[in-house]
Amino acid sequence: MDKTQAVAGIGLFAGLGPKELAALAGIAEVRSYAKGQDIFFAGDKALGFFSVASGKVRIYQTSLAGKEHILHVFGPGEVFAEVAVFSGGVYPASAQALEDGDYLFFPRERFRRLLAEDPDLAMNMLGLLAVRLRQLVKKIEDLSLREVPARLAAHLLLLAAQSRKRVLSLDLPKGQLAAYLGTIPETLSRVLRRFSDEGIISLSGNGVEILDAARLERQAGGGGGGGGGGGAGVGAGVGGGGMPPAAGRG
Repeated sequence: MDKTQAVAGIGLFAGLGPKELAALAGIAEVRSYAKGQDIFFAGDKALGFFSVASGKVRIYQTSLAGKEHILHVFGPGEVFAEVAVFSGGVYPASAQALEDGDYLFFPRERFRRLLAEDPDLAMNMLGLLAVRLRQLVKKIEDLSLREVPARLAAHLLLLAAQSRKRVLSLDLPKGQLAAYLGTIPETLSRVLRRFSDEGIISLSGNGVEILDAARLERQAGGGGGGGGGGGAGVGAGVGGGGMPPAAGRG
């Protein structure tokens, strides 16, 4: 892996010059994890933070009853466990690789020294923390106000905006996706079938094709109608601007 090129692709470091990027690449450690491999557990000593170079990672917490709740899913160019930079202590949640992938690890103390020398990097870090706070507030709002159909619709629109495609591969197995959306697999399957029956999406194995983005956006924006179940939100708001144009269906 070209560490300098990988560092340049990290959103947190946008706007930094070649000298700063080279310094960051100099402290970064390349780590590889297989699908299903644990990266760290909640309560482990927080020695630094990570960026995804390839693959995907889920961040989750486990209740006393053993139930997992997925907080975030991150992909290439995104960072996680950044709270360790400021707080030290322990990781507040666990991380597990969803795919085989490579990661960059930034040791806390070495990164803090770079922060002290570079105001632009420090401002980027503060901006990231502000984004994380907004995401948590959004999750709480979704937990209180949105039904399962609205959460699922927003999640599908987010995947479409990120991939610039209408034919999507679900980023989590259905059981984990249900937990992420704050519902149970049976309810998730029922809502997917309803969307399919109504001509909003088309289902094929683990794939979903968005057939009617406008109706999906209305589902995401409203209460979603009887889907039942409480739960967490999808993390970030979405709009119509990220959707690619519809392909001809013949």
